[in-house]
Amino acid sequence: MSTLETVAASGAPAGTSPDHSPASAPGGARVARDVPVPAGFDMRRHLSGIGSRMAGPANVILQLSWPGVGYGVMNSRVHDGSAMLHPIKRARTTFTYLAVSMLGTDEDRTAFRKAVNGQHAQVVSTPDEPVQYRAMDPRLQLWVAACLYYGTVDMIEKMHGPLDEQTADALYAHCARFGTSLQVPAEMWPEDRAAFAEYWEEGLKEVHIDPDVRDFLLRLTTLQNFPRRMRRLAPFNVFVTTGFLPQEFRDQMGLPWNEEMQARFDRLMRRLGRIERALPTQARIFPFNVLLADMRRRLRTGKALV
Repeated sequence: MSTLETVAASGAPAGTSPDHSPASAPGGARVARDVPVPAGFDMRRHLSGIGSRMAGPANVILQLSWPGVGYGVMNSRVHDGSAMLHPIKRARTTFTYLAVSMLGTDEDRTAFRKAVNGQHAQVVSTPDEPVQYRAMDPRLQLWVAACLYYGTVDMIEKMHGPLDEQTADALYAHCARFGTSLQVPAEMWPEDRAAFAEYWEEGLKEVHIDPDVRDFLLRLTTLQNFPRRMRRLAPFNVFVTTGFLPQEFRDQMGLPWNEEMQARFDRLMRRLGRIERALPTQARIFPFNVLLADMRRRLRTGKALV
């Protein structure tokens, strides 16, 4: 039986045991959960609280552009985690996951993974849905992780300019944790940035935003899930979100864009980059530092993590 067949039979992703912990290799050795990261790499230098808040809604569109992810989020029966019903809580959980995966210890990530698994295990399609999905599916999780990595680099380069090759390689290795902090085994993460570019191009072939998912995403983008007073920010949110989207995603979402809008967006990103470079580290990475500390406090006091 092949590795994938074994996974299908056990219900666990490759590289993990049925309870989703790292699997044992022959001889009892443990399979590494993470992709090795060069010594001395400090993720805090590349986290952007400002940029993440700006680029976050566009990244949601990237992730949900795969039908299995889009329908899984849109039709999730975990109502207390719904972005439409509880947007603040959903945002806190999402940003906490980013904080834990990028800055957390192995112990932090293990604890948060268990909490997230409890919710993800409930997100499974019903037979009558047009798209079949399972939130614990490592293939779908890999796409989500790939979108988070793509968005991270895109945000950095739009605000601060291109990365040097050594930094780009180290950042790529570290960002594997967007997936390996859940069910994506390290060996599923494309070997290097060139392999990732090939994976990304193949992944774009599966992008399909149908009318139902498009309507759901537009309601999120126009802040229909927030109180009326906050919806005054919707035009700005739509503008920034559209600016962060690649053109093929703008087309599928029906979001207009032109050269004048691009010039305004570029000026905004450069201005935000200048502001961010002047900030001390703890201010630059806010709210990730605060959310990681809050997660650890919740863990110590026995409170729910998600």
